[in-house]
Amino acid sequence: MPPAGMGRRVEAIPGVPLPYGILGGCTTILDVTDPHELLGVEWQALGCCPVHDTDWCSDESPGDGPAGSSPPKEFCRPTYEDALPVTVYAGMECSTIGWSYEEAIEHARAAIELGEQRAVEEAFWRDTLSAQAVDLTPAAGPVGIAQGVAALEGCLAESYGGVGVLHVPAGAAALLGCCNILTREEGSLRTLVGNCAIVGAGYSALNTGPGGLPAEPGTAWLYISGPVQARRGPIDLIPDGPGASVDYRYNDRRVLAERTYVVSTTCTVCAIQVEVCP
Repeated sequence: MPPAGMGRRVEAIPGVPLPYGILGGCTTILDVTDPHELLGVEWQALGCCPVHDTDWCSDESPGDGPAGSSPPKEFCRPTYEDALPVTVYAGMECSTIGWSYEEAIEHARAAIELGEQRAVEEAFWRDTLSAQAVDLTPAAGPVGIAQGVAALEGCLAESYGGVGVLHVPAGAAALLGCCNILTREEGSLRTLVGNCAIVGAGYSALNTGPGGLPAEPGTAWLYISGPVQARRGPIDLIPDGPGASVDYRYNDRRVLAERTYVVSTTCTVCAIQVEVCP
């Protein structure tokens, strides 16, 4: 039996973000120095226009009318895409007695470093995936998870020729392993086709379909998209001094750790509802 008396305060239990989330190996992370990039970005889409085959002996040239027996060549106008910023934060409040400004700032920084990935996933799922996706769910209802992944990869392959990203709620990820749909490869998860897979806690928290449609019990929504980039700024610690952090009415200290992200993808987003119960 331990001796009587006061217990001892020890260091917090450290945590590690989930390794295959949106800030993991599937996403290109760009630490930007130009603050204008954190206000939103626009770019000319690459790879969204189809490439066709043609008869090598065709005498048609760009700008000419139909000639010979070959069908006329098709031309695609470039399109522009954009992505908007999202700022994620961790807010800490404590009594000024026994917790210094430096300790509060350290705690807020540790909190955002551990939890920012989930917040970014929720924002990207809600504002990009759910908002842009084409729903492939058949009229008969949700499909098996392997069938769902196959449909999504087919959708992406037909509209985008490169490697894309499968977006999976954490609550459905185990089912992708039991059928060898996903395998580990150099710090990321990959399908047989070669698409990367993000397994997100934030995805699992929302689990909504196109237009914000909630998943029915026993089902989950999966998405697929083109490559994913995430521009991010530095962690901002607010306020920048101990005096401004104190609410003198209640003798409480409040600090914030914030970081702005601009997460983007390209071309196609497809969705399908799958069964997660055997």
